[in-house]
Amino acid sequence: MIKVGIIGATGYAGGELVRILANHKAAEIIWYGSKSYIDKKYSEVYRNMFRIVEGVCRDDDLNELAGQVDVIFTATPQGFLAGLLNEEILSKVKLVDLSADYRIKNAGVYERWYGIEHKSPQFIDEAVYGLCEINRGKITERTRLVANPGCYTTCSILTAYPMVKEGLIDVDTLIVDAKSGTSGAGRGAKVQNLFCEVNENMKAYGVATHRHTPEIEEQLGYAAGREVTINFTPHLVPMNRGILVTEYASLKRKQDGSLPSYEEIKAVYDKYYGSERFVRVLERGECPETKWVEGSNYVDINFVPDERTGRIIMMGALDNLVKGAAGQAVQNMNLLFGLPEDEGLELVPCFP
Repeated sequence: MIKVGIIGATGYAGGELVRILANHKAAEIIWYGSKSYIDKKYSEVYRNMFRIVEGVCRDDDLNELAGQVDVIFTATPQGFLAGLLNEEILSKVKLVDLSADYRIKNAGVYERWYGIEHKSPQFIDEAVYGLCEINRGKITERTRLVANPGCYTTCSILTAYPMVKEGLIDVDTLIVDAKSGTSGAGRGAKVQNLFCEVNENMKAYGVATHRHTPEIEEQLGYAAGREVTINFTPHLVPMNRGILVTEYASLKRKQDGSLPSYEEIKAVYDKYYGSERFVRVLERGECPETKWVEGSNYVDINFVPDERTGRIIMMGALDNLVKGAAGQAVQNMNLLFGLPEDEGLELVPCFP
């Protein structure tokens, strides 16, 4: 049995980790870390866990925890893990970090976009970017540190990745328009996330400055084989869960001057995702909806080539707390310990 510790267990992503791991056949949570609820029963913080979880919240002492568990999930603000991680901790335990501390390979870029100093850049190169569908081969039982991707980034990257990798679009024309439910902003009390602020409202934020931008650019840059610059605009919508991205890019014409056909593009998506457990490429004419993936680890993807404009519209939807956070983290844990990738993740989407 894999012994698990969670730092940040009472945040939304941490709560999803607890929910998913409660049904995992090979894992047992023995540490519910929470700075705000020390010594309080976990089920008193999340009442849905009444008579399911009997544990008590403990502190966020990473050094003590490292000696007691096999894997630690850090569902914490940016800078937390980077400020504490050292070789002694990494020699004892595997870590799956749900923050952005080790996602971006250039510490200067991280510091510029996140506005904080990176305290342990020596571990950045070792960290594996944990987007399983793309980096599965790099996540092995020898891996010590996984940088779990962000929710916007997971959806944005997977939606465009096959087209970028196969060179079917001019990636420098890529525009990502993304919408997220309010849980993506975390559980902390913030005026802009109050019901009266969010309900019956929709707004863009972080326009041209959102910190997931360099993460998307970096990963798509690896696919393109060069540096990539995109436009990424996130929006907050009045729902609890879900991310929907709509992406636009110019198609590259073939040697005969024609555009790639629907069938040619579909073959490319099937090449990369046809055998993927958690990526569903929809039938022709279907547009992804967040309700179709809510509560699950699925990503639904589809596309529409627009011959009139010479562009393609690519669409993706996922649950920001599952595939966009906790579910993907468990997927990474399964790979780290040589388990079936879908163990504990047989989550049927909730509808309606």
